[in-house]
Amino acid sequence: MTKIFAQFAADESGAVTVDWVVLTAAIVGVGIAVMASISNGLEDLSGDIETELTDQGISTTF
Repeated sequence: MTKIFAQFAADESGAVTVDWVVLTAAIVGVGIAVMASISNGLEDLSGDIETELTDQGISTTF
């Protein structure tokens, strides 16, 4: 029985999968953080552009 546990503990076939899952989760987390920090600025900028276009008499609706 201890031989089975020793073989199981020495088996590293799933270790690479765990590494890729952790790296992928980190990349997704960084992407979400960047998107959250940029989105407010983009909304403000698009509102400013719409205001300027409207003030110039340019229709912003299609």
